[in-house]
Amino acid sequence: MKTVYVTRRERFNAAHKLWNHDWSDEKNHEVFGKCANPNWHGHNYEIHVTIKGEPAPDTGYCMDLKVLSKILKEHVVEPLDHKNLNLDVPWMKGKMASTEILIIEIWNQIFEPIKKVGCTLHGIRLYETENNYADYFGEE
Repeated sequence: MKTVYVTRRERFNAAHKLWNHDWSDEKNHEVFGKCANPNWHGHNYEIHVTIKGEPAPDTGYCMDLKVLSKILKEHVVEPLDHKNLNLDVPWMKGKMASTEILIIEIWNQIFEPIKKVGCTLHGIRLYETENNYADYFGEE
């Protein structure tokens, strides 16, 4: 058999603020610009989650995409959608709410549930805007 990569897209909206409490207000505004807005700001995020596996002979699926959708809704969309990443998401508490940190933390939330259904999480692409995105493949 051959390995196949399958991707599921989901969307969520969330607010955040980038701010380093060890820095002065001036340095935070210099480094983070609009992202340091004291009243927060938001994004319409789009996430692409790619799993890999061998298609099962009886279904032709690597993974039933309804199952992947359920995992993503439970572990990503529901905890993040219309939330403040800095304040409302327990697994983001105390972490910088950048796209780079968020994508790593999302990986940590979905890796095991995907593994439990017999597939491998290959990668995540997280769009913060239509022009900016991050990719993560689980490297240390």
